[in-house]
Amino acid sequence: MSRMAMTPEQPRTTARCPICGKPAEEKFRPFCSRRCADVDLHRWLSGAYAVPAVEAEEDDLGDVSGFLPPDQSPDR
Repeated sequence: MSRMAMTPEQPRTTARCPICGKPAEEKFRPFCSRRCADVDLHRWLSGAYAVPAVEAEEDDLGDVSGFLPPDQSPDR
């Protein structure tokens, strides 16, 4: 017998739609419907969701000349 056959089956948890909380449908995963997928897309495109950014100070940038193309190098 394999090890998997000996373990009890784990109860499946139904994923929930992050927009409305209804059970997610495989076709629209992780959402329950095209509507909720579109609501989420609209939130991203309108700026309702945003990934926070921290502005780097010039001291934090260090020497970036090695990352510039040769024609834009500050040594020129």
